[in-house]
Amino acid sequence: MGDDPVMYQIRVGGHLGPTLLTAFPAFEPEQQGTETVLTGPLPDTAALFGVLAQVEALGLDLLEVRRVRPAPAERSAPAGPPPSNGDAP
Repeated sequence: MGDDPVMYQIRVGGHLGPTLLTAFPAFEPEQQGTETVLTGPLPDTAALFGVLAQVEALGLDLLEVRRVRPAPAERSAPAGPPPSNGDAP
């Protein structure tokens, strides 16, 4: 695995209010029914375990942890100019 961050979704029971969400600044929250899904990048496994420890310390009901692929628009584009089609201007 490279040095790129990995996207995760962490699903917890209940709706997290603004105060609790401050504990997860790297994550984008989404309410889904009676659950909150936190989605965001983490640099490594140690960071994931840190977030999970925070979930436990706050007494949240951890339902699921999922590694997800970023949407195509979020993936980094190759550096440099676009490939040439061979036609000179």
